[in-house]
Amino acid sequence: MLGGRSIQLARVFGVRIGVDPSWFIVLFLIIWLLSDVYGDVYPTDDTKAFALATVSALLFFLSVVLHELGHALVAIRNGIGIAGIDLWMFGGIAKMTRDTDSAGVEFRVAIAGPLVTLAIVVLCAGLGILLTGGGGFAVGLDSTAQTSGVELVLAYLTFVNTVLLLFNLIPGFPLDGGRIARAIAWWRTGDRARATRFAATLGRGFSLLMIALGILLVLLPEDTLLPGRPVLTGVWLVLIGFVLGGAARSADLQSRLASRIGGIRVADVMDAQPVAVGSGAHLDRALEDFFLRYRWPWFPVVDDVGRFVGLITRSEVETVPESARAGQTVEDVMTRDLSGTLRVSTDESLERVLDAHTDGLQRLGAVMAVDGDGILRGVVTLNQVKRALRPATSAV
Repeated sequence: MLGGRSIQLARVFGVRIGVDPSWFIVLFLIIWLLSDVYGDVYPTDDTKAFALATVSALLFFLSVVLHELGHALVAIRNGIGIAGIDLWMFGGIAKMTRDTDSAGVEFRVAIAGPLVTLAIVVLCAGLGILLTGGGGFAVGLDSTAQTSGVELVLAYLTFVNTVLLLFNLIPGFPLDGGRIARAIAWWRTGDRARATRFAATLGRGFSLLMIALGILLVLLPEDTLLPGRPVLTGVWLVLIGFVLGGAARSADLQSRLASRIGGIRVADVMDAQPVAVGSGAHLDRALEDFFLRYRWPWFPVVDDVGRFVGLITRSEVETVPESARAGQTVEDVMTRDLSGTLRVSTDESLERVLDAHTDGLQRLGAVMAVDGDGILRGVVTLNQVKRALRPATSAV
């Protein structure tokens, strides 16, 4: 769903939290919309309305991060690595380094996010009821001028997280509800690929419903619609519907391909003679002996015993002034593979490469194959994967 590299904001429990540039568009849009709504409550204080809108938007995205952290922490407890959590235009995504390996793990990981969101709804609603004495807390944005700013923010967070919870529980892959449906189907049939196709079919069906509803909201006369901004809501539903449908189709295709290549290992398709740069090589020699010689944009980097430790790009070398390159080593400027998303075991199936390393394949065009000790043994390129998939693709 996401392309390129996100901007890192923080690390929580060792999990990288980042934002895609598209997130800023939605952040500003939410602040603008809420400023207008809060402005009706505080018509003479635009500054307060804007401040409350900003706080509400940021707390909403904090709620999304907590939702994704729920998925991430449960995945980690079940032995699944997390490459990071990214916020983007349509919410958040916890990027697992591999798929779940049982229906039980799939269910636990999928349900964790909605449970966190439910806890947020209960907490915000409870605080709102306590602040208003139990009878005056309204979950919505139609509050009066007597409503305090804290109550407004709590009402908004209760409302928006309730919507988030209900939306995520829609039983269509790749939403949480779809993953729960996949877990149940997987448990009943014992077949992950079949369960994935079932959940993906549900996802495509719900995506079409969203698109149809969005078009209806856009085209119907304004006086027949719900109050607020139905046209904007309609456009948003259409966009989400297309994204959801595309993700469901991708999951379906990937499942079909994976079922046909389950017997192919990384060692069967990798280039077993990789060209790698030593981490101790000086930058001037790395530029001369590798980048100018082979004309490749990047190279894997290995330590003194041949363990894969990261990548070095030509741009990273050239950011160092020419006069200083002889005094600096590759290790000083390289990008380390701390998350492990750029490596895969030689004994893993090619399905694992498709499942957990699409980011490396799309961004670099390759992933590094290592043995049990982390020694670099080969490189799996996107072209090699495509050649391995070619017979399967013709049968889909």
